[in-house]
Amino acid sequence: MANSYPRRNQASGIWKINQITKNIKDDGTYPGSIGGDRAVFFGGWSPTQTYNTIDFIEVTSTGNATDFGDMTSAAYGGSGFSDGVRAGVYGHGSPLANTIECVFISTTGNGSDFGDATTARQYSCGASTKTKGFSAGGLTPSNSNVIEFITTASIGNGTDFGDLTTATSRSGSGNNHTRALYGGGDDGSNTNTIGFYELATLGNAVNFGDLTSARQYVSGSSSNVKAVFAGGSGYTNVIDEVNIGSLGDSTDFGDLTVAREALYGTGNITRAVFAGGWISPAAQNIIDYITLATRGNAIDFGDLTTARGYGDCGSCQSNSGIEEFQPRAAQLYSPTGTVVPRGGGVGDLGFHYGGSGPSDVNTIGFVQISTLGNTQDFGNLTAVAKLCGGGSSATRGIRAGGTNPSTIINTIDYWEMASKGNAADFGDLTVARRSMLGLAGNDTRGLFQGGNTPSNSNVIDYITFTTIGNATDFGDCVEDQNSAGAVSSNTRGLNAGGSNGGHSNTIGYVTIASTGNATDFGDLTLARYSTVSVGSPTRGVFMGGYVPSPVVRTDVMDYVTIASTGNATDFGDLDAGRAYGGQASNQTRGLYMGGEFGPGNTNTIQYITIASTGNSASFGELFQQSQQYFNGCSNGHGGLS
Repeated sequence: MANSYPRRNQASGIWKINQITKNIKDDGTYPGSIGGDRAVFFGGWSPTQTYNTIDFIEVTSTGNATDFGDMTSAAYGGSGFSDGVRAGVYGHGSPLANTIECVFISTTGNGSDFGDATTARQYSCGASTKTKGFSAGGLTPSNSNVIEFITTASIGNGTDFGDLTTATSRSGSGNNHTRALYGGGDDGSNTNTIGFYELATLGNAVNFGDLTSARQYVSGSSSNVKAVFAGGSGYTNVIDEVNIGSLGDSTDFGDLTVAREALYGTGNITRAVFAGGWISPAAQNIIDYITLATRGNAIDFGDLTTARGYGDCGSCQSNSGIEEFQPRAAQLYSPTGTVVPRGGGVGDLGFHYGGSGPSDVNTIGFVQISTLGNTQDFGNLTAVAKLCGGGSSATRGIRAGGTNPSTIINTIDYWEMASKGNAADFGDLTVARRSMLGLAGNDTRGLFQGGNTPSNSNVIDYITFTTIGNATDFGDCVEDQNSAGAVSSNTRGLNAGGSNGGHSNTIGYVTIASTGNATDFGDLTLARYSTVSVGSPTRGVFMGGYVPSPVVRTDVMDYVTIASTGNATDFGDLDAGRAYGGQASNQTRGLYMGGEFGPGNTNTIQYITIASTGNSASFGELFQQSQQYFNGCSNGHGGLS
């Protein structure tokens, strides 16, 4: 039970039987729901023979491979997949074929037909989750950019998923349960490009970074956080590594025991295994392994049953794409040890990101909203940013626009809330702008309203959370404004106050599922800008900000009922006048984090109970510094159903 979720030495609380059952069904993180640690190697090639051999190892042990059975035909150059129950190979050569075949990995025996790929190809690269197997690129016989997938629970043919950034073959690959990476290969010549695609939704790959050197016939493996790329053309022993959740170029991990190309790559969340390969004029039977958490050179594991290469289709029963085998950080568990829920009515993680004071930062922090205490480090944005817009679904956090460090930017970042890590590029706003404070959106869409370019803007654009890409025009705000507050229910998004050349008290609203211009809703109790806003599905609360005559920070909080129209009503008072802080809320409690306060900035956090009225109370502190000009979001705000 070494893969206990949460790990027994990291999380508090007791797992109750009903919690275990629910977690297997809904969260997929309790140990033993699949079980086993077997890896299989399909087919291969040597100068004297093409093989139909299937052999296997237990990844956590060492020793020679054992015969498993035979493929339906001798083949090489396919890509492997496994959902923990089935393992298979997707396409192959000798001759070029579209065949998909599989075995039940916990038994032994011969392969059987699963279905057909969308086209015949070889030298593609694979990825796996608990429910899907993926194949990307390859030779058809020309280089292909196609990404396709199968649903592994039932036999059937491949389905188009999207396209690689360029037509490529002979790449290595690695993935966790949300993202697949491919690196190196042949795109007309040896390439060092690393690309990635998100596994949850159909779509095209985007650029990730570069390997340390351009090469093809690369092998890949991964943990839930790290992907490694080993060997390659020219008989190299190099092993590169990248963090799957971030973007950037690879760094050196260590060396293989023997320099070679065209290896099989597989592994579990702790160990990567590289088997066989080619060193002219002979195929190899070498198996070596690395421990993914620790940089260093590979260690001898044992030998394949026969020397062969050009398989690149190893599949492991407990691979890093299966969420059962991915321990989350202990801090992302509730005090009882269960996974912190997500979505409307249950989501409880709040995030803050970017900002300034005394220095500009790219940090992301998080906190459990229903408790009291300080935020903790989660990861980093792709770059330093302040005066950002934001948004979130139940699973993804978003940072949009802002300044870096003084240039107004149009970039959008995202991060997966379920596990700590860095943000990645999502796309671009329709117009570069800053000061789109607050957030509005539902489970599907995130809206970015107003801002300045540096002129005040009335632009509203939106993204679809599950699909990486650029924002799309939605409509216009009621007036040109920046630094407004924003809240939402599942159907309606509001924008309140802001700077319109003066101080605005206007509240506008849109229907999130449609597109079009905002409509007048009513007025705030005080005209002001740089408010912090939180909400439940029924109520939006606007806190603090700058008021005119004289221009000072106010402690006023007021609220509206989102489903109606009309003017805001007094809610209560903050601990003092605040502005330019960050917000987060579940559907019960709202947080005001940091901001301008007194003679400078503060790191303190205040909270309110959204359904009642009254003054704010002390919650805790930001983990890093006293700061302003940042934003926040959560996985349980009022827009989520």
